[in-house]
Amino acid sequence: MRRILTFTSLFPNSEQPRHGIFIETRLRKLVESGEVEARVVAPVPWFPAKSSRFGRLGACARVPFAESRDGVGVVHPRFVALPGPLARLTPMSMALGALPGVRRVIDAGFDFDLIDAHFYYPDGVAAALLGKWLRKPLVITARGSDITYWPSQPLPRRMMRWAAGRASRNAAVSSALADEMRRLGFPDGKSVVLRNGVDPNLFYEEPRDDARARLHLRGKVALSVGNLIELKGHHLAIEAIADMPDMTLIVIGTGPEEEALRALAARLGIADRVRFHGVMPQAALRSYYSAADLLILASSREGWPNVLLEAMACGTPVVATRVWGIPEIVAAPEAGVLIDEREVSALREGVRRLLAAGIDRRRTRAYAERFGWAATTAAQLAMFAEVIDEHGVSMRKTMPISERGPRSTSARAAAGE
Repeated sequence: MRRILTFTSLFPNSEQPRHGIFIETRLRKLVESGEVEARVVAPVPWFPAKSSRFGRLGACARVPFAESRDGVGVVHPRFVALPGPLARLTPMSMALGALPGVRRVIDAGFDFDLIDAHFYYPDGVAAALLGKWLRKPLVITARGSDITYWPSQPLPRRMMRWAAGRASRNAAVSSALADEMRRLGFPDGKSVVLRNGVDPNLFYEEPRDDARARLHLRGKVALSVGNLIELKGHHLAIEAIADMPDMTLIVIGTGPEEEALRALAARLGIADRVRFHGVMPQAALRSYYSAADLLILASSREGWPNVLLEAMACGTPVVATRVWGIPEIVAAPEAGVLIDEREVSALREGVRRLLAAGIDRRRTRAYAERFGWAATTAAQLAMFAEVIDEHGVSMRKTMPISERGPRSTSARAAAGE
């Protein structure tokens, strides 16, 4: 059985249960194959106070140093998230902060075969440093803004190229991201696409009338789901439904834009038709997907947004911007409507086109079922086997016999080599 160390700061924890849940889901499906044993090192920014008045930073301080999720051990080492110009040192800070936690995992008997890192910057760069110090092969998966945003800054771009050169494979959750990685100069021969999937046993259509009655919904219902930040386009969804008097918009998520979004709804005179709900468990989210007529995703950039498949698996078609990986998901009429311009008029027209199309929800559900996790899991297992085999051949060629094996690897790690 192969031993994998997942490394990412985007992993759910007891204080932030929805944080990076897409990474946890992919790992869970991998472990369920029975061919992989895993541990997780999920660094958390250090903060001195646990009080809730410090918001997200206080929550980070309350994250336990070790926990178990679905039977997988998770370690949360602390690192210093540096402000301002010093932020360029965050990958090194993260790697140095995580190193003792990784060593504890090894010393506890889990001498892993490979580091499976997620999000290229700063996490992937930090993982590349750890792989170098511990002489472990590395796979990094790009997920969105790590490729669509961070390379716009020269130093992060250089760091990411260095990490990509050290990685045995550079994965992406969409072909659009993989194409951009090649454009940025990442090694083409190491690239692979590992898309996210959806669990049809978790996301399915509940009886619509029951869901709507339970949630006190009438008329047409649209959802806008995601962090309350500008790039998700919740403000565009609010403006788009302003002249649709029979439409209720439910905004699900938390973030710094909440106050501004509430003010926008009030200014447009539709505060009674825009409901705000915070982060919720997936089972509760399923009820909202089932009750809605459509999901709106007006993002400016996305890697592979899971909310689209989640909604479709519940029978709900989508209206979304044609950016990055979204066209790879919304690739058939039964999936929904794509808009070419990220503006209110185009979004409003997209909503009207979707409603007029009268899409059969059963066809939308059947479309989403094509995106299960099995293919991604199989591709991961094949990739890991190739990387581990390649690394084993390399190590046998370069290391003397006396230094081979798990014991010498732990000893080198403890020595910080």
